[in-house]
Amino acid sequence: MTDKNASGVQVPDDLAQVGFVFGAYGVAGWVRIRPFSEDADALLKVKTWWLDKPALRDVDVQQVKLHGGDVVARLVGVTDRNVAEALKGAAVFIPQSRFPVLTDDEFYWAELIGLEVENLQGEHLGKVADMMSNGPQSILRIVPAEVEAQERLIPFVDAYINKVDKEAKKIIVDWGLDY
Repeated sequence: MTDKNASGVQVPDDLAQVGFVFGAYGVAGWVRIRPFSEDADALLKVKTWWLDKPALRDVDVQQVKLHGGDVVARLVGVTDRNVAEALKGAAVFIPQSRFPVLTDDEFYWAELIGLEVENLQGEHLGKVADMMSNGPQSILRIVPAEVEAQERLIPFVDAYINKVDKEAKKIIVDWGLDY
């Protein structure tokens, strides 16, 4: 990303994607956001988001609320359904510095993606490529460094996660190579 967007506003260097626009909501220009977290705290509390469509830009949030498992929002400058529909597919970013503070044993998905994963035996399993939810828990999608190896899905629960070391950019798991 560049240092400034098209309107000359400084682009934060800690932007993290927190969801994406997947359509319009109603006829008054509201957009429907599919959040990457179940509680969507960052989307609900931060009043300036960054969208990458048509180009990376900041947008002010007038109103925002949960609607089922999604978030619906009214954005400044989005005045009708056609303008809202044109944003479909846009990634929604928020600076990580604006995320609500978590406890020591909680993590945002954006903090985990890209971390290396190794097991208790010191064997390298790969890198966290993505996160997903199956309802009761989050799941790490681990992509191995070796081309011929299979990706792994590891539940992000205490039984399998031994330690998350953000400084070392590593997650230690209780997970064998043959699982």
